[in-house]
Amino acid sequence: MASSMYVEKFTTLLRALSLVEGTYKPFPSNPLASNSTASPMDYSNVYGSGFLGTPVDTTFNASDPGLSYNATPFYPGDIGADTRCAVVSYDPPPLVNQTFWSFDSVTATIYRYRRQQSVNLGSWFVQENWMVPSLFTCASGPQSAEIDIASGWGSVDNARAVLERHWDAFINQTDFDYLASIGINTVRLPIGYWSLGPTFVTGTPFEPYASVYTNSWPRVVRAINMAAQSGIGVLVDVHGAAGSQNGQSHSGISDGQTRLFGSTTYTDKTMEIFMFLADQLQNVTNVVGVEILNEPNDAPDLSGFYTKAITAMRQRSTGGPNLPLYIHDGFNLEKYSTYLAARSDFVVEDHHSYFVFTPADESEPASQHTGDVKGPISGDLGTADTKDRDNLVIGEWSCALTDQSLSTQRDPDEARRQFCTTQMGVYTNMSAGWSFWSYNKEGCDTDQGWCFKAAVGKSLPNTFFSYAKPPPTDAAALQRAYAAVASMTVPESQSDILKRLQNSPTMAQGLNGTTPWNMTAAQQASSIDGYSDGHQTAKIFTQYGWSRLGFVEQYIRDSLNAMGGFIPQGTEEYYRIGFKVGLADGEGVVAAVLA
Repeated sequence: MASSMYVEKFTTLLRALSLVEGTYKPFPSNPLASNSTASPMDYSNVYGSGFLGTPVDTTFNASDPGLSYNATPFYPGDIGADTRCAVVSYDPPPLVNQTFWSFDSVTATIYRYRRQQSVNLGSWFVQENWMVPSLFTCASGPQSAEIDIASGWGSVDNARAVLERHWDAFINQTDFDYLASIGINTVRLPIGYWSLGPTFVTGTPFEPYASVYTNSWPRVVRAINMAAQSGIGVLVDVHGAAGSQNGQSHSGISDGQTRLFGSTTYTDKTMEIFMFLADQLQNVTNVVGVEILNEPNDAPDLSGFYTKAITAMRQRSTGGPNLPLYIHDGFNLEKYSTYLAARSDFVVEDHHSYFVFTPADESEPASQHTGDVKGPISGDLGTADTKDRDNLVIGEWSCALTDQSLSTQRDPDEARRQFCTTQMGVYTNMSAGWSFWSYNKEGCDTDQGWCFKAAVGKSLPNTFFSYAKPPPTDAAALQRAYAAVASMTVPESQSDILKRLQNSPTMAQGLNGTTPWNMTAAQQASSIDGYSDGHQTAKIFTQYGWSRLGFVEQYIRDSLNAMGGFIPQGTEEYYRIGFKVGLADGEGVVAAVLA
């Protein structure tokens, strides 16, 4: 399709979706060294980092434990038999230039629509005792939640020192670089309302300890910038809302009470939090979205709360309508897929999947859990994903199984591996992305169930790239792969495209047997335009970190809205089906390049 009309249409689409520069993005160059051998490749060449502009300073101290954090349990001071709660003062250099990188709408579009291979950065800014028990050594009260740390350790100054040292050591740039090098392209970043700083805890149980969080928000900004440095997107997850959305310790409180719903005070406070996040994050290139609440109780007014929050955030300044918003389904998959089906904007359902928290799960053999994932769970997710228009992610899952589940297995390690890889495969096929819980924890090395770093290469594969097979690590081979993708073209002949459509099961299934040869001229034209756009989209996404389009139906819907009158009214479905066929063909070309 080289006609001027098609070029005009596609350029209009790309400009509206902020992708017009993507059609001209050169493939990365990697000149050979003087001895004619390939120069070494680092993660940025493999993953496509370096297109976000000039980075800000993300350094914070001379010690960067990064991947080695779990070599020994973390303690904030010199803990001895008689000095368990001694806290060595911590006065790190001030964080400078903690502003977000300049906004790049092209890259932001890729980040937000692409398929996600993700990990959670749990217990970085929202503490849980079972993950970082050393932080709770001298916490107050039940010693189970964030507030117990903030109110413990003898003083707010001590508590601040404990948490600031943790924020600076638990995850560092080396971790993000490692994740990028194995194909993780997104992280889910749990924060609490207290993470926004002292102003936001007024009128809440955290108010007496507000000064503990004086320097917390700059560190959240730094975390997002570190991810950007490695070409990784960030889903900012409100894990703890004012008043608590579920009464659980991971929401920051330890009294077991859920006070958010039905309280005007806490609802208004939480809406303020959402407005702040919308203002701060809507034009941050690598922020893929904001998750409004984590695992809320499925209260009667939860859907109304979501609608109020989404509406307010959508109305918040110019970027609001374009920021993806995620909602957890309160463990009611069907209810909230129906909720999303009634919407047309970029809202994503987050579902969490675990197999260790009920008596039935505890006693069921690992092999049976694996069978459940392949069978009824896969079916339920597929139904929800279709209803959600592909706007479904599995935002938390793990390889965790109980001892009892593994006790009947002949080879427990292999049983866990089958369970874990089966989950990953199903979640990949039945959603737009997944996020493992969690990347890091104390005792990581011996916990393949809950710690991603320990599971990689054992219960999980070694790499997680969108095209399954990683790009070449040899520099010359990688350069050839880049060149092959850059040279991808849509078939010139309309008849060739129509033949491809004719041979596609997607066309036959989507149009109830209608073939390209018995369509009207307008229907044919829309199908051809859709095919061409889908094929080009596969190419553009690949050129950014070997990405694949994930939120397909949302992307198509937004494309049709962006193109306005270019697609004749009544032929939108033909465009949609054509796009999906072209996308699949384009991704097939990329897969062949990597084979």
